[in-house]
Amino acid sequence: METPGKLDAHRLGEGPPSDADIDLYRRLSSDIAAGVAVVSTVLRNRDYAATVSAFLSVSYDPPTLLVSLYAESRIGEAVAEAGTWALSLLPAKHQGTANWLASPGIPLHGMLAQVPFRRGPATGAAIIDGSLAYFELRTVSVHPAATHLLVVGEVVAMGSDAAPSEAQDPLLHFGSEFRRLAP
Repeated sequence: METPGKLDAHRLGEGPPSDADIDLYRRLSSDIAAGVAVVSTVLRNRDYAATVSAFLSVSYDPPTLLVSLYAESRIGEAVAEAGTWALSLLPAKHQGTANWLASPGIPLHGMLAQVPFRRGPATGAAIIDGSLAYFELRTVSVHPAATHLLVVGEVVAMGSDAAPSEAQDPLLHFGSEFRRLAP
């Protein structure tokens, strides 16, 4: 018996995926709700930062996180080479920061000039002011996966800068847009 509204399974063929496969995957995977964060690092005295929504907690003991970064991006290359980085989990009020750091082609010089941040004490990487949570990390492994790098980091420092009123209002990515929980 067929369920009303249910889509038939789409099987990918042999070999590389077609443009239609990729488009369908993008559409379906955009319905995965995810927190929004900024990954940052310092390499050769220059700041690098980008908005991400593909990250996860790997382990509590020792505290370990993973982030997925496009391998050919400036942030992917910088994080892989620097060996230390920070992840700042954003509240909804930082949607402007998320939009800015997700924009293709933003200038490298001065990229953080309009972003409120402070330096992490353990890594020197930018930590976004008012973050729901922040983590400073030391890279323990980098795994190539398709077009991305999966960067695993052990937490060396962490905390929160969020006001209590903002703690229940995280910035989310869903349906290819930034959203919030609070009305």
